[in-house]
Amino acid sequence: MSELVLTLLRWGILIALWLFVMFTLGALRRDLEAPPEGASALPRPQPHPQPKRQPRVSRKRASNLVVTSGHLSGTVIPLGSAPITIGRAPDSTLVVDDEYASARHARLFPHEGQWVAEDLGSTNGTWVGKTRLTAPTVLQVGQSLRVGQTVLELRK
Repeated sequence: MSELVLTLLRWGILIALWLFVMFTLGALRRDLEAPPEGASALPRPQPHPQPKRQPRVSRKRASNLVVTSGHLSGTVIPLGSAPITIGRAPDSTLVVDDEYASARHARLFPHEGQWVAEDLGSTNGTWVGKTRLTAPTVLQVGQSLRVGQTVLELRK
């Protein structure tokens, strides 16, 4: 082959390689920085959906949320009247350093004197015991709530 053809092939391969690198970096930047389509910059508060009723196991009122397993094991969060968000996002009430948790994974909120757990569309799901949450569910004192590899429990 002539030297001109070899030089053009080398330049062509070099340009193709740089285009591939630039497109890959652009895609990574868009995925990491931009909010999902249709999402606003700030999360909007949602009205509390009606929780799925479960039989009452005990009449004790929960006063603490305790992390029983995971990186934050032993952490105690006092329960008040404000909702608790759980996830990897820095603005969550309980920020979990868990690769299986979503940025905004789950929410606990008070409803008629009980605490209700709700999955916020997480990838790996939120579990109460061995049941995956599909609707807001009333949590009883002593019931376990799993978010990724972190296990939480309502306690008196």
